[in-house]
Amino acid sequence: MEDQNKNAKREDVCPSQKSKLDLNTLDLKMVRARIDQAMAHDAAQKTGPEYWRSLEELAGSDAFQQALHREFPKGASEWVDSVSRRGFLKVMGASLGLAGMTGCVRLPLEPIVPYVRQPENIIPGRPMYYASAVTLGGYANPVLVESHLGRPTKIEGNDQHPASLGGTDIFTQASILGLYDPDRSQSVVSMGDQRSFSAFLAAIRGPLSAQKALQGAGIRILTPTISSPTLADQLRNFLKIYPQAKWHVYEPCNRDNVLEGAKLAFGQPVETRYDFSKADVIVSLDADFLYAGFPGNTKYIRDFAKRRNPDAPMNRLYVIESTPSSTGAKADHRLGMTATEVSFVPRALLSLLGSSGKLTNDKDIEKLLSVFAPIAADLRNHSGSCVVVPGEHQSPEVHALAHLLNQSLGNAGKTVFYADPVDANPINQTESIKDLVADMNGGKVDLLVILGGNPVYDAPADLNFGDVLKSSKVPLRVHHGLHQNETAELCQWHVNQAHELEAWCDARANDGTVSIIQPLIAPLYNGKSALEFVALLSGQADATGYDLTRAYWQKQHSGADFEQFWRKSLHDGWVEGTTATSRSAPLRLAAASYPFTWPVEKEPELNIRRDPTIYDGQFSNNGWLQELPKPMTKLTWDNAIIIGPKMAERLQIKVEDVVELELNGKKIQGPVWIQAGHPDNSVTIFLGYGRKRAGRVGTAQGFDAYALRTSANPWIATGVQIRKTGATYKLASTQGMQSMDTPDGGHRPLVRETTLEEYKKEPNFAKEEETPYELSLYKPYPYKEEDYAWGMTIDLNSCVGCNNCMIACQSENNIAVVGKEQTQLGRHMHWIRIDTYYQGDRDNPRAFFQPVPCMQCENAPCEVVCPVGATNHTTEGLNDMVYNRCVGTRYCSNNCPYKVRRFNFLLFQDWETPQYKMMRNPDVSVRSRGVMEKCTYCVQRISERRIDAEKEDRKINDTELQTACQQSCPAGAIIFGNINDPNSKVSKLKAQSRNYTLLGELNTRPRTTYLAEVRNPNPELKG
Repeated sequence: MEDQNKNAKREDVCPSQKSKLDLNTLDLKMVRARIDQAMAHDAAQKTGPEYWRSLEELAGSDAFQQALHREFPKGASEWVDSVSRRGFLKVMGASLGLAGMTGCVRLPLEPIVPYVRQPENIIPGRPMYYASAVTLGGYANPVLVESHLGRPTKIEGNDQHPASLGGTDIFTQASILGLYDPDRSQSVVSMGDQRSFSAFLAAIRGPLSAQKALQGAGIRILTPTISSPTLADQLRNFLKIYPQAKWHVYEPCNRDNVLEGAKLAFGQPVETRYDFSKADVIVSLDADFLYAGFPGNTKYIRDFAKRRNPDAPMNRLYVIESTPSSTGAKADHRLGMTATEVSFVPRALLSLLGSSGKLTNDKDIEKLLSVFAPIAADLRNHSGSCVVVPGEHQSPEVHALAHLLNQSLGNAGKTVFYADPVDANPINQTESIKDLVADMNGGKVDLLVILGGNPVYDAPADLNFGDVLKSSKVPLRVHHGLHQNETAELCQWHVNQAHELEAWCDARANDGTVSIIQPLIAPLYNGKSALEFVALLSGQADATGYDLTRAYWQKQHSGADFEQFWRKSLHDGWVEGTTATSRSAPLRLAAASYPFTWPVEKEPELNIRRDPTIYDGQFSNNGWLQELPKPMTKLTWDNAIIIGPKMAERLQIKVEDVVELELNGKKIQGPVWIQAGHPDNSVTIFLGYGRKRAGRVGTAQGFDAYALRTSANPWIATGVQIRKTGATYKLASTQGMQSMDTPDGGHRPLVRETTLEEYKKEPNFAKEEETPYELSLYKPYPYKEEDYAWGMTIDLNSCVGCNNCMIACQSENNIAVVGKEQTQLGRHMHWIRIDTYYQGDRDNPRAFFQPVPCMQCENAPCEVVCPVGATNHTTEGLNDMVYNRCVGTRYCSNNCPYKVRRFNFLLFQDWETPQYKMMRNPDVSVRSRGVMEKCTYCVQRISERRIDAEKEDRKINDTELQTACQQSCPAGAIIFGNINDPNSKVSKLKAQSRNYTLLGELNTRPRTTYLAEVRNPNPELKG
């Protein structure tokens, strides 16, 4: 039968549905015609999908309606074997008799060894927490790491740290999986052979000795951005030993434009920080400051969300951007335009702020200026309480003009602050790697040490770093890193690096505060930290990271109380008194030097951006991040060539068509994704894919966008040519999956929103269609008589779609990664999803984020259809799953109107890899094949707090219990607690006028409710 299964032709759809239209084969003209017709009809009749998740849904295609009413996407549960019905019944008759033997997965036998001497302070079943930090782009993200019996299993934000105040981002949450990555480098390697560390010491000792006579003239060290005071001190000590050696810095997602813009404005590099808690008006110039990767984003999100309360003074956000982003989705006014056009917006604002006369006689540009005039007036009216934020990929000129705008509006020292750079070596990184390549080509480099990073993969394409590196011009090449990547392959020596959760070090956060990085576990593969590696280059081969870090800070704090100072720093997670001091930065440029102009229309423009989920490629082998849907496209496991609907229509390109991009003679091919809201005549591609040596997860996923990235135009380029190849490529996007059907097919009361002006007139707008709680055919259970009744409220006004809750839930609850093929079939296992809805014109729609976990319905439709009672209700209102009872009928999933249940069609969990066994949360069951699973409100955390409260003869406090999604949310959008306590925060939120239930007309009585969204548009500016 297995041979027959392998040879059987797989049907993508049920044979009876072959004649139906496929979602991805809709003719673009037909889609456009349907959209125009539907929008015209809806506008006249006030019907139709006011909020839509995909262009297919907006077009109202038959295929979309078919997919909507299916339990899973087509092909997810189709019969794909060639065995006849009679043959199937014969086989099943025999297998039913053996069901008790074959119905379960046989787990490997493992010996359990008790402690001979139990470690002090360790209680089995009780985790311990340690303050530490993980870094990204050189910036420290302060964290609290949960450890079970010496195994780190979960990362949370450090809510006491001044730089973040709690909350994390997706990269911080997913770093726990990076620690246990089985594809991490596990040994020292030389020319493909495994070697010992002592062998490497012997090999490096001679060349270093030879360089002492030359004062290190032939030594080059290449590092990524470093903010660690201790590591920077180590490198400077090395340069004292070898004064002619050079320290180069490069990473692909650098801040060259930010620092060069500061030099242009102030004559020196400065670190710019923003206080969004004091900003009444915010203008983003292509800055996605509400998403992971933007320095300081966790605190920025928290401060921004606090000002989105419609019952208090509410801020207003304008976003001018070149590709749809999470920040643009939260805008009160969003304007999409090419990146080149965005660069001229600050000129327009400066001219409007300083001039009342006409700036141009061009009618089209005058019409455009009429859009910016209300923005300029709003900024002027809020001088000192507004902020202009430029995007990191925008040119230095844009950053300089943003500084000029903030200074002229009186924002410096109020909402905008300047300090010394966090980067220990704030040089132009692109120029630095160009100088390094020039020295390599010139034969000036005898010893190249690459400390982390992967320049063979991510250096500018015009430098041909890989070709230069593997030439014989560099006699000795050493790579130190977590993975044997593309760069390690071309080096004679590779030394495995210790993960940050295995090593001692320190690093500065966005505000300059130094965080102490302390290990949670001994290095799994005896790797060396960056501190220890640089120390051995300086002749300290036996120095440990702990000794080096402690010695550095003992020099900084030489008083008699050092031991107390050191212990306090370790306990708190940061060094007190190290926060950067704000300073003045006098301007050196004038607005008159930048008169208003507007670019003429040019050839198509190419935007190159870091990927929202795998960043610059360093997270390529992280399955959690690969399978995490990107916030706007919901793509997983791939990058795509993103264009707008108008451009797609003009070029007759459809979703998943493979096209060729050509720029300056370089060519790449990739599939197309048509994104609502993307500017016309512009193409966006994301970095990080197309890896050749990433590991079993990340290798050969997507296409390599670095091939089109040059040192002269790393982010924005014009003149890109796009051609159809005639091929297609299947993408895995979750957009449109698990769509909730509504009683009225045209009306979508899922997202409820209004303007601030309308909210003040009608504060109960969200409750207009609510079903009275008393109306029910069922006899209600007296939940109010219980001590606890758990509930959740999600504030749509605060949610920024950062996806952090999804990764936090996956880490906490041992949720499996299923892979691209299974994701295409709709079998992804996330317990909480973030639905992205659009409203309005497809070319510039408004967007809304809606997190959807299990609703924990009091009248749960899933419970009444389960034939084995695997899903049932507790007295505290939780909808529980009894995994051992589940037989996989999937009736519960089919009957769930919210589509939040996930079924293990296959054995998705990895039972064999020992590293993954160490990573998993021991308080949560690991599900097997044939079992349904879903959000549990983190019942393991509830049980833990209940035990603590019972021991102390008290009730659970409102502040001591948080779900994983709630604790990780930097916006504070998710609130969980006891709704039987009228003083709990969740009870107070549910009493607000904005509170509403999802699909409340079904009378399921969900315990999870939402606070409707309220926007604050400028009444003088429409759209």
